Amino acid sequence: MSAGESFQEEEALGKTYDARLMARLLGYLRPVRGMALLAVVLILVSSLLQLTGPLVTAVALDLFIQPPEAGSGARSPVSDRVAEWLETGGLDPDPATGIAVAAAIFLASLFLTFGVLYWQSYVMQLMGQHIMSDLRREIFARLQRLPLGYFDRRPVGRLVTRVTTDVDALNELFTAGIVSIFGDVMLLAGIVGVLFWLDVRLALATFAIVPLLLALTFWFRVRARRSYREVRVRIARINAFLQEHITGMTVLQLFGGERRAYEEFSEINDDHRVANIRAIYYYAVYYPSVELITALGTGLILWYGGGRVLAGALSIGALVAFLQYAQRFYQPLSDLSEKYNILQAAMASSERIFRLLDTESPIVSPPRPHRPERVSGAVEFDGVHFAYLPGRPVLRDVSFRMEPGETVAVVGHTGAGKSTLANLLLRFYDVDEGGVRVDGVDVRGWDLEALRNSVAMVLQDVFLFSGTVAGNIRLGNQAISDEAVREAAREVRALEFIERLPGGFEAVVRERGAGLSVGQKQLLSFARALAFDPRILILDEATSSIDTETEQLIQQALDRLLAGRTSLVIAHRLSTVQKADKILVLHKGELREEGTHQELLAQRGIYHRLVQLQYRKAVVG
Repeated sequence: MSAGESFQEEEALGKTYDARLMARLLGYLRPVRGMALLAVVLILVSSLLQLTGPLVTAVALDLFIQPPEAGSGARSPVSDRVAEWLETGGLDPDPATGIAVAAAIFLASLFLTFGVLYWQSYVMQLMGQHIMSDLRREIFARLQRLPLGYFDRRPVGRLVTRVTTDVDALNELFTAGIVSIFGDVMLLAGIVGVLFWLDVRLALATFAIVPLLLALTFWFRVRARRSYREVRVRIARINAFLQEHITGMTVLQLFGGERRAYEEFSEINDDHRVANIRAIYYYAVYYPSVELITALGTGLILWYGGGRVLAGALSIGALVAFLQYAQRFYQPLSDLSEKYNILQAAMASSERIFRLLDTESPIVSPPRPHRPERVSGAVEFDGVHFAYLPGRPVLRDVSFRMEPGETVAVVGHTGAGKSTLANLLLRFYDVDEGGVRVDGVDVRGWDLEALRNSVAMVLQDVFLFSGTVAGNIRLGNQAISDEAVREAAREVRALEFIERLPGGFEAVVRERGAGLSVGQKQLLSFARALAFDPRILILDEATSSIDTETEQLIQQALDRLLAGRTSLVIAHRLSTVQKADKILVLHKGELREEGTHQELLAQRGIYHRLVQLQYRKAVVG
């Protein structure tokens, strides 16, 4: 895969808003609809509370600090309403008492606003965490059901990004995007209504700078989108480079490639720095410009509103309320660009996530699967044709049969198609033509879990998970007792080295088995396979990295343990297959020879040449 293809998904941001994707995203609110409803209620309450403070200030100024002269009418509508209410109730507080009551109401609204905003933030974050948890479980479940061919075509780093970075972007949408925009809209609508109620002309003057703010925000949005995409692509390249080179650090140091790798990383890192600096420039221009425009708006309110106050057409309380509301009105508008980036990232991430979740696996159990109580272990390949890539066949018309309890070895040059036989038997891939049968039933008719539980496979490249030795042998299957784990280890001669480890079977296994030798890891993989007691056993180059002494110990165990099991042994080292009941010779995807060790030697064909070639290498070595 080329570099351009690797980062194509990261570059494609897609639509800013997609109604289809948004409707699907909102579906994840159903399990937490109680919290979502509570968040909406809290938003409404907080919006109302934020409207209270300036009105209380206007009342205190108009009625108690600088009341207008009788009959002047220079009083805000809210002050008129409060005055009427006081007169109706027969109340006539003195200025000191009135100011004290107004201050108490103002402080109470502040504390209530703090409490409501606290619970609003807590509920939204809690809701976002629940949604993230559900999404990640769903994505991981889907990844486990996808066929191996899906992972062959996609870098691991990008799949990890789907579960981490993309899900985080959706969390930000729910906690700081949709809900925040809804709260901003409610607050803006309330402020607009109150300002027009207080004074229509001054409200129009207050909104005069809105077109400037929107134009500036549009300019910033276009530039920020471009810089956001550049930063995202370059951080993806840094992550991919680090993953590849840290994984291959042994090879890097072995061949002295540190300087070249450092120079290449420096170049990629500089690209990321330049992209970030470009983004910083746009932010550095945008936010001071917003402050300048809002300051112009405040100056306009003071100039026009002050003139109306002097003319007796507006109260000082209304003017102060206008100034306070203006600050609360301009801030959400200036934050629109950030909300835009959140929405943009969420739409792109949701599209990538849903594309993964919508990927259907062709490898599934049929509607009425074959699930036998007992498996005999007969295996048959019948006219099998298969290709990983169209037009590049790996197997051509391969046919053979393995009787229950029979050991069949497969040999051939690298790329002959040996390991493909195991992949098709386990139904990691489906054949293009022909059929693979177990106990006379095509594997496509089997229940997948039942089929794979009947087969154990030991690979050349052993994969161990972080955990304990015992945990790597039973792989979470609690039906396998500690005694069964110990017996499996004893049978494959792994017990001796396990007991020498600190903690024995509870010894800590680090990532990919770091700290264990290749031979020890392969012994553990043998113990793992045998602990599951399969009817069919596949050994794929399983002894290629074990020293001769260890191989002899394992061979002694296999001689006893393979009895009664159908075994497919794939090997380059021909010394390991001489005792097989039957040997298959694959060459360029075709089954060219079949027979016992002696029969194939007598034919003096491909197998004979392979034996001679390995014998010469052994002599030269």
